[in-house]
Amino acid sequence: MRTHLLIIDPQNDFCDLPPAFRPANPLAAGEHLAPALPVAGAHADMLRLAKLIDTVGSRLDAITITLDSHQRLDIGHPTFWQQADGSAVAPFTAISAAEVESGRYRPRDATAANRVLAYLRELEAKGRYTHMVWPVHCEIGSWGHAVHDSLRAAYNRWEERELKIVAKAVKGTNPWTEHYSAVEAEVPLADDASTSTNAALVAALDTADVILIGGEAGSHCVKATTEHLVARLPDGAARLTLLTDCMSAVGGFEAQYRDFLADMQARGARLATSEQIAAECLV
Repeated sequence: MRTHLLIIDPQNDFCDLPPAFRPANPLAAGEHLAPALPVAGAHADMLRLAKLIDTVGSRLDAITITLDSHQRLDIGHPTFWQQADGSAVAPFTAISAAEVESGRYRPRDATAANRVLAYLRELEAKGRYTHMVWPVHCEIGSWGHAVHDSLRAAYNRWEERELKIVAKAVKGTNPWTEHYSAVEAEVPLADDASTSTNAALVAALDTADVILIGGEAGSHCVKATTEHLVARLPDGAARLTLLTDCMSAVGGFEAQYRDFLADMQARGARLATSEQIAAECLV
């Protein structure tokens, strides 16, 4: 039986890291780097994933991690937006097409107005998400973009022991569309193939008999990736196991996370803990 572990966005910026995991800020004496968008419970999730890899690594045929990867100027960041009076837009502000039409919010680059409005209209027509302005996070090249240290150490050990390479799937580099899912952007762009379906990722996962899924956040990127994956696998959710103790929800979005788990279970996915999987693998 071929088993593939998919870990979604296991990055510093999403983890509620304790002080020992936060290095000194070289640009500010006495300060430490801090996650930009920490998800409560994510640090413990990463430790459990690391333990799972160390415990049952010989039973894992493949591991893939996805990497949320953004420009500083991104449609999902405050750096992109301003209010009608020119003041800043705070993180965790939801922006609708109607609010852009009315002038309540607008892109800081006035020449982008028509493109932004078209994007928001298409996003809303899909009915999956309202556009959200998040704190600047997972900026390419930053400490926050890097993988959680304990998890990376565990999969490095797996690579050296099994003589296999952990695959990395980058998403989110285009600043004009939200890219929660590692399979496809929320609004794919005709001029950028990286926003369209990641056929290679889907094909790699389709070779597995069991697909274990963990990562952050359960309410957003795990949810979106899993939903897109289920829509593209020939047997839907039948081979998926969601590691419920290895993912957590963004604060305020717990209901969406619970609904996602219930929906996937109804579609045939299995819900299990990493301890359950480890116990089964060690029999």
